[in-house]
This record gives sequence, C-alpha cells and structure tokens, in this order.
Amino acid sequence: MLSHLQPGHPKLGAIASDSSLQPLVDAAIAGAPLEPVIQSMVRTLGFDSFMYGMCTNETRPHHESRGYVWTTLPREWVVEYDRKAYVEIDPRLAETWNRTAPLIWDAATMRGDKRVREFLNQAAQYGVRSGVVVSFQDPDHARIIVALNSIVSPVDQLRLSLIRRNLGEIMLLATGFHDIFMAHFVDRGVPPGQQGAPLSSREIQCLELAARGRTSVEIGRQLGVAPRTVDFHFSNLISKLGVHNRHAAIAKGTRLGLIPP
Repeated sequence: MLSHLQPGHPKLGAIASDSSLQPLVDAAIAGAPLEPVIQSMVRTLGFDSFMYGMCTNETRPHHESRGYVWTTLPREWVVEYDRKAYVEIDPRLAETWNRTAPLIWDAATMRGDKRVREFLNQAAQYGVRSGVVVSFQDPDHARIIVALNSIVSPVDQLRLSLIRRNLGEIMLLATGFHDIFMAHFVDRGVPPGQQGAPLSSREIQCLELAARGRTSVEIGRQLGVAPRTVDFHFSNLISKLGVHNRHAAIAKGTRLGLIPP
C-alpha cells in the first residue's frame, strides 16, 4: 500500500496558502514524509490515526477503476484488512456509501453479525475503536473515504461534543488532503502502491467467477455481498495485477496459475 507517499509538488492552487493544511504543503515541498505531520494534526483534533482511501473512476475505454490507500496505521492492519476482505462488512463503509455528512461512530454502539464483531475486535487491536468518517465524490474519482480513528470507546457526551465542534476542521483536512495531494498524485498516473501484492482469497474467488462469465451482480449474489463490494474487489485485484480491466486480469491470473485455464 502507499505507506510513504512522495507526491512531489502539491497542487497549491487547491487551497489558500494560510490554511491550517500549510504544514502538509511545506512538508511535501521539502520532500519530507507526510505521516509525522498529519499524525500531529490528527492528534490535535483528538484522534490517534488517519486513513485515506480512493477508488478511481476510469473513463478511458477498456480501463476499470483502481484502489488507493494511504494511512498512518501499521501495514500489518492494512494487510489483514485486505486478506480477510473486511471491506465487505466494515460498518464505516456501509453506513457512508450514500452519505456526505460525516459519520461519528463508536464500536461500543455498533450493531452487526458475527463477522462485523470480528472486524471491530480486530480493529480495536490496532487502536481503531471509534472515530469520524468523511465520504465524498469528485468529478474524476468515484469515491473517497477519509477516517480519523481513536482508541477511545465508549465515547461519552463530553468527547462527542468536542468531536462535533471539530467537524469543520475534520472536513477541511479530509477534502484538502484529497485536493492537494491524492487527486494530483493519482492523476499523474502513478501506479497504486499495492501493485505486485498477492491477491486475497476473496479476490481470487471473484476472478475465478468472472472467468466463468459472471457479472458483478451474479458474483455478489453467489458470495452474498453487494455488487459494489465485488467492484471494489476487482478494483483492488486489477491494481495488484497491474492491468487495466477484468479481461486482462483474467488473462494474467490464468497465466500466473491463480485460476484454471
């Protein structure tokens, strides 16, 4: 994944130079890693870690979307999240898919089945027990998710009030980080950081079913997940295989012995 983003010159016109995001801009111009700067900003807002995810919306013929992620959380959590296909049941994603208002969440009050509880328990091991999620779109990118995470749970009324007072700054951080760094970074055509990573078992399942001619709707029905979740898996595996679309992914997967010829 994108553990150490080196975006070069940020897109300075996206935000005023006296913005609270100026320390990030200064770090990028100096060629310094962004993680320590954004971690400091996140802690000032009362949180412990930061995660940015994007699924691009490819408009070029014969291309499909690609997935990107950048986070201050340990790489072990990113790998585990990917391997166990937590994208299918992460309640932070499910509850913000068709929402633009920030979601304040707390594991202590989250409801869900056994897999959701497993996810919450595993996330807690990495300090992800509550937080704020901002989900939005732009004209060129299908979906952007920004999460500020906290080790605190349950969240009491005092902390909830503090979070609400900071929602404006949180929204600015989320949208500004995208506008200044990630949209510009992705639009330059830099390959996703997960290119070359092994496919998860769920991604291999999706690839095998696609090789049999199944659509996202049919694959989702067979696996018991939403079609958009299937599309996310394809976005991820296409990025990992370094190809442009499903047909190329099937061909490369067959060549690599991931699926039967």
